[in-house]
Amino acid sequence: MNQVTFSPKPLIQLGSAPLLAKPAARRLQPTSPAMTVLTDFSQVMPQSVDADTPIDEAHLKMRYSGVRLLFVMDHKAHCIGIITSKEVIGTRRINIAMQQRNITHDEVTAEMIMTPWHKLSAMPVAQLASLTIEDLVLSMEAVTDQHLLITEQNDHHELRIRGIISASDIQNAVGKEINPVPMAKSFADICQVITGHDL
Repeated sequence: MNQVTFSPKPLIQLGSAPLLAKPAARRLQPTSPAMTVLTDFSQVMPQSVDADTPIDEAHLKMRYSGVRLLFVMDHKAHCIGIITSKEVIGTRRINIAMQQRNITHDEVTAEMIMTPWHKLSAMPVAQLASLTIEDLVLSMEAVTDQHLLITEQNDHHELRIRGIISASDIQNAVGKEINPVPMAKSFADICQVITGHDL
């Protein structure tokens, strides 16, 4: 049996301060497939917190993870809602939770200020796969949500969240095509922009 001798190559020393490789910016058109704006949880790990997580802890997780949305999970690993940075930083939902329960700020949990699952907009991934970005936005014309959940059935025929699309991600992706516009807060805002321009 022949043994191949491994001779390691010497490491290099940097001669000057190097640049940093970055992925190319996506240049999408309203006619691009809607799947291109999906944050796909088969590729990207979703960020979540337990329902009883204090809101200050949830806010820290958002900051350290670089996300503006967290899924709120129960003890059976079901997604029972979402919280966004708007709810965690804002005071309205926090104050309501404190007043209704007669508790302090430190006792407010993610579950108390979340948007529950039954109030969230969702679309099956098979439906999304047949749409362009413009089709998607037009189909969301009346939706004031900032996020759209994309769902699928798992191998056991249970419904699961496959990914998420945010209004701001769509605007960032096709923004050069529809500028100048204010930052969209919802799908309805983006629809106004797209239908008000000649695309």
